[in-house]
Amino acid sequence: MTHTPVAHKPNLPVGKTLLPVGKILKGDCISEMQNLPDGAIDLVFADPPYNLQLKNTLHRPDQSEVKGVADDWDKFSSFAAYDSFSRAWLSEVRRVLAPDGALWVIGSYHNIFRLGAILQDLGFWILNDVIWRKANPMPNFRGRRLTNAHETLIWAARSQKSRYVFNYGSLKALNDDLQMRSDWHLPICGGKERLRDATGEKVHPTQKPEALLYRVLLASSRPEQIVLDPFLGSGTTAVVAKRLGRHWIGIERDATYRAAAAKRIAATRAIGADEIALATPQEKREEKRIPFGLLLEHGLLRVGDVLTDPTGRYQARVRADGTLIARGQSGDVKGSIHQVGAAVSGATACNGWSFWCLPPKTTTSEAQTRTKATHAKATHAKAKSASVKKSTRQPVVLDNLRRQLRARLESQEPPATRVQAKQ
Repeated sequence: MTHTPVAHKPNLPVGKTLLPVGKILKGDCISEMQNLPDGAIDLVFADPPYNLQLKNTLHRPDQSEVKGVADDWDKFSSFAAYDSFSRAWLSEVRRVLAPDGALWVIGSYHNIFRLGAILQDLGFWILNDVIWRKANPMPNFRGRRLTNAHETLIWAARSQKSRYVFNYGSLKALNDDLQMRSDWHLPICGGKERLRDATGEKVHPTQKPEALLYRVLLASSRPEQIVLDPFLGSGTTAVVAKRLGRHWIGIERDATYRAAAAKRIAATRAIGADEIALATPQEKREEKRIPFGLLLEHGLLRVGDVLTDPTGRYQARVRADGTLIARGQSGDVKGSIHQVGAAVSGATACNGWSFWCLPPKTTTSEAQTRTKATHAKATHAKAKSASVKKSTRQPVVLDNLRRQLRARLESQEPPATRVQAKQ
């Protein structure tokens, strides 16, 4: 099967403009992935059949029937058949992933351990397993097992050498400036988000909450990268990708699911071109390294400039080679901005970028007064108002100068003249 190429998209990388982005591909995930080129996908999220092996109808205490997963797509004749299917689609995923691509796959105790073993056999490199702890799990009505209150996600890079995307800072910010842990407490899909048909029945039995996919895509992708979901189902991956400015490709063989997903995706507002910057992770690890000496080379500092700490207690002068010199307790101290900062403050370590500042210059207004004895009082008042005035400008922390220079270099703008503290 061949696909009709989509219209050229200027924001797609060269070589990827003919991919069926923004499309739901009709058919089996393995055969549809075989039509995609090698290394074309940046991230895959997969919610495959769990092989739940349900045999009997389950009832609540009031004898109402529990609508579980009884669809044919979740039925396999044996563990061997399930393993063969899993190995086939995971092999295609690894082929279509870019060298630095990654995969998230979700499952339950029925299948996740089998998937993990196959992932490792195929050469994937497991980065984390994440526990999705459900805030509102379905009870265990028979009372013969623990309530199944979680599902497991495996996050794996294509290989051990992959330079996979991890937006550490974005997840930390999302979590109130605390490191994001590998146990996520989120509710199951419900309310208005849950897709239902005209009779009120669930369109898809295992629809995942958007909050879960939001966290996955924010963690491991960037705007305008391509996300593939080989089991698109009700379309959650595509909806969240659209909200976050990621390109998406979905595969789904069930006509009912395709129709529901297409309607849901069409109703989702895409992020605007002017909003892409707001969805772009700001990760310090990926920022261009700026040595202190570059501030001298680009004229943001001069040889001999005096730097101070924010309180003005400590001072140091800038040397031509990008080191500082300061007066210490036992003589002159020379070294990097970090070494000299630690030495003068008596600390074991110091971040010189945040410790040192470029102080504002003071300006002097010469008093124009007359010193006549008969006007002594008036002259005193005039001199007081026109005497040396300290500027209200604030010192510039070195890290701010570094950010300015980084922005210039990344935008390939010519270096401007020396940046002074602004009022």
